[in-house]
Amino acid sequence: MSTKYVEAGELKEGSYVVIDGEPCRVVEIEKSKTGKHGSAKARIVAVGVFDGGKRTLSLPVDAQVEVPIIEKFTAQVLSVSGDVIQLMDMRDYKTIEVPMKYVEEEAKGRLAPGAEVEVWQILDRYKIIRVK
Repeated sequence: MSTKYVEAGELKEGSYVVIDGEPCRVVEIEKSKTGKHGSAKARIVAVGVFDGGKRTLSLPVDAQVEVPIIEKFTAQVLSVSGDVIQLMDMRDYKTIEVPMKYVEEEAKGRLAPGAEVEVWQILDRYKIIRVK
């Protein structure tokens, strides 16, 4: 898997974290003060990148959390058939198939053969972010 580890206290709103094996974007973070008998705690609320599910993580600020490494690249749409989009990676010209459910809403209406799109690869899954 393409991830790295950082301390929970280093996360900010808008950053990404892996919760229950699902890459998520942090939407809210609360940090409590150090108490008499323990360390400071962080409560992280995140939304899944692929499924849109809301997840919560509560742990000490010095605990290690998994952060996905997001690889962004350009691809060209080869075909749109049913609920699958076939893309050609412009870096090495390999063919990729992306399910329609992994396409951002504003990009869905603009997908056509020949169009160039921005694709994010996160944990060996692909998501179409926008049409260029």
